[in-house]
Amino acid sequence: MPIVLMSEVVAALRATLGKRGMPDDEVRILAEYLLSFFGFQTEVIDNNLDVADRDVFYMLEEEGLLGTRQEEVLIKKGKTWRIHYWVLRVDRIKALAKGATTRPVQDAFAVYNDVPDDVWARQLPVH
Repeated sequence: MPIVLMSEVVAALRATLGKRGMPDDEVRILAEYLLSFFGFQTEVIDNNLDVADRDVFYMLEEEGLLGTRQEEVLIKKGKTWRIHYWVLRVDRIKALAKGATTRPVQDAFAVYNDVPDDVWARQLPVH
């Protein structure tokens, strides 16, 4: 299991939240805060978070640094219990720390940019 270093988390936060105006001292505090939940693990159970922690985690999920997953466990009474986990996106954090930029979003309609104008102007036969 790959681990993420404090310096990598700080660099990834600088590349995301730092570019949006978060001061460097707050970036470091946030990195320490985040890693205090994960330690050397890549997952933390959602039940360990309070409302304020969860808000921070949602913000970090929007930045692509965290993800979620859930697991369903059958308990003794025959009911299903859903366990929600927060997942540290180690590969993304390491890529951001190395200065890798995110892949640009592909324009789904870019294929139409190369279609000649006469194709757009033709009339379909009427049946």
